This record gives sequence, structure tokens and C-alpha cells, in this order.
Amino acid sequence: CPLLCEEFLSCLLQNLKLHQWMPAKIVVLASFCNAILHLFLLKLQSVDAIEQSPDGDIIDCVHISHQPAFDHPFLKNHTIQMRPSYHPEGLYDESKANVASSGDGERPMVQLWHRNGRCAPGTVPVRRTKKDDLMRATSMRRYGRKHKPTVANPMSVDLAMLNEGGHQHAISYVQGEKYYGAKATINVWEPKIEQPNEFSLSQLWILGGSFGEDLNSIEAGWQVSPDLYGDNNTRLFTYWTSDAYQATGCYNILCSGFVQINNEVAMGASIFPISGYSGSQYDISILIWKDPKEGHWWMQFGKEYVLGYWPSFLFSYLADSASMIEWGGEVVNSQAEGVHTSTQMGSGHFPEEGFGKASYFKNIQVVDSTNNLKAPHGMGTFTEQSNCYDVQNGNNADWGSYFYYGGPGRSANCQ
Repeated sequence: CPLLCEEFLSCLLQNLKLHQWMPAKIVVLASFCNAILHLFLLKLQSVDAIEQSPDGDIIDCVHISHQPAFDHPFLKNHTIQMRPSYHPEGLYDESKANVASSGDGERPMVQLWHRNGRCAPGTVPVRRTKKDDLMRATSMRRYGRKHKPTVANPMSVDLAMLNEGGHQHAISYVQGEKYYGAKATINVWEPKIEQPNEFSLSQLWILGGSFGEDLNSIEAGWQVSPDLYGDNNTRLFTYWTSDAYQATGCYNILCSGFVQINNEVAMGASIFPISGYSGSQYDISILIWKDPKEGHWWMQFGKEYVLGYWPSFLFSYLADSASMIEWGGEVVNSQAEGVHTSTQMGSGHFPEEGFGKASYFKNIQVVDSTNNLKAPHGMGTFTEQSNCYDVQNGNNADWGSYFYYGGPGRSANCQ
């Protein structure tokens, strides 16, 4: 592997010279160069590569059995489950809702890399991590991971923790039962981000355990994160953790865990088109549910794409069921120069502006113990600072359970 080894050795020697062989730096730089080596090994495993995507991404088509999931020690001899044993019953009739909304609704979403090719059956698309992605990371150990705390806890509003943690939310939630999945149709926007280390996302959370160090979470939705991706594009993402974002889990497939079976949708890739203010509206649908036979947590994107699953043994509490479901938005407020961020949530507009202007979740459902999708009972709302980002629940015959959410961040009323 002359080119591979040359790249690795060049990286190591250049950085050792730059840092004058300082022992502490050597450990860090060796870790970085090992990561570079890992990226090139993954590239070598690629069956094909889709390059020159309009968003700058390179998609490697990796054989399904060589994907990052199988670096996990518990997955060494794992037999891939190519389809769920059961789908939940009782899917909401979205065709009626889309016509009634008088908008464009859930037209087929496109990932920009599709314009330059597709991955063949038997492979999975993996967004290539570049050296620049690693250079933006605060540390190699934390690359591809959220900084805790990142889950809204409606039971505890501690303003001191709010200012320290820097994460703010506008969510709807249910708790008090055992939940075996959740679904929502999510309005897609491209919120503006003020600082490169901030993000804005819209997602659902499948939660188990307490809000302490034993928290289990499965998450999916869309996000804009310059720090993670190097741009301001809206991207499909997933996340998981079994220890409150400490040592387990990651975004997308940047670590072992999630087993992808679909060859058409790439985790972390840009999605298109995007909704416009007073213009066309576009949505994605996400369904996550626990297979009642095998116990794995499956994810479906839209009406057609079953993407893959999180094996049940990744989790403690979620190995059984979830105790809380959350839907909504989250932003990082880094408080640069001591003032609230102007990073937007959702469309960047408050809920009261309504359809075509404020972002929404609709067709909200949960999966019960009989593997049936049903309307959530007793949905509550939560936001740390409603003058910055807010949420308003609703229910009607067209959209079922829904809510509008979001906001502009810093303003005369949000400092």
C-alpha cells in the first residue's frame, strides 16, 4: 500500500516536526494519523465511489458486510437481518394530509449525490470522512459525538445548567407508558447558523433510563452542523448512545453500531429540496420501531426506505422499551461575546406564524406494545426560553397530532 503508507508517514513526520517531538503531542498526533489510516482503509474497501456531488460529498459504496458497524466486538459474528420481521400496523394516511395542507408536502426527497450515481445492491452508501472533517474536531475521541447534555428534560428546568450546557430545545413529548417506537412527518428547512461550533436540528428522540449517566437514546431527523460536515447544508442524520453521550454512540455511521441494509440513502448526506418562507413546503417522514420478534430498533425513511437497525444489545433500558418520546428542535447556544446566539431553529420563525412560515411536525404517532401505531396520549410541551424558541401543539383531522415550533434566537426579547 505505497500511497496509503506514504500518506500516513507524511502526516506523522510533518506533525512531529511541527510540534518539536513533544511527548504529549505525539500521543495526540499518533491518534490523528491512525484516524487518517482508518479512513484510507475504508476507502480501500469501497467497491465504487460517487464523486463530484453538488454539495462536495464523496460517497463510498461499501460492501454491506464491510460497513463500520462490524467493528463493534458484539457484531463480529453477527448475521445481518435484511428486513424487519414485522412493520407496525396503523400507519397514518398521509396522502389525505398532504392534499389537505395545500402545500407540496412529502414529495420524494433527493440526496444530492444521486445526481452523480447510485450504489449497487449488496453495498451501502457511506459518506466519506475527509481530513478537514477531522481537523475541525475538538478531539479525535469526541469526533462524531454530541457534547452532553443534549436531551431536553421537561421535569427539570435549571437555568444555571441551561447556561452551562448551551443546548436549547422546543419539543413536544409523551411519557408514562412503555413505548416501542415513534413516527413523525418533519417539515424541512435550512436554518441559519451563527457560529461554526453551533448546530440546529429537528428530530425525534426514543429515550430510556434516567436523565443521568445511564440514559439510552436513539435519534433521527435533519440537521445543519458546520462543525460536523463543513457546510450549512441540511442533512439526514441519526444518533445513538447508551450512556448519556459519554463513551458510546455517534452520529450516523461514524462508529460501529447501526447496521445499514439500504443502498440508496446515505446517513449524513444532504437532502433536497428545502422549504421556503411563504413558498413550497417539503417534508420527510421518519419511523423508528422495535421489532417484536428480534428486538432490534429499525428505522424507515419516507414510505419506501427501510434503512437498517440498531441491535438491541447496544442498549440497557432500550433493550426492553422506551419510557419517553420527544419530537422537536434543538440548537447549540454558545453565547459568543456573552449574548444569545442568532442561530435559528426550524424555519427561524415562531409557531404563531403558521403554515408556510413556521416549521412543523405532523402525523405524530407512537408504537404500543401490540406493535400498533396510535396517536400519542397527553402530549406535553417544553422549551427553556420561549422568547427565543417556542412550541405550540395542535390536533386536527388532516394532520392528526402536530405542532409548530422554532424561532430566530437572539432578538430584542431574547438576549
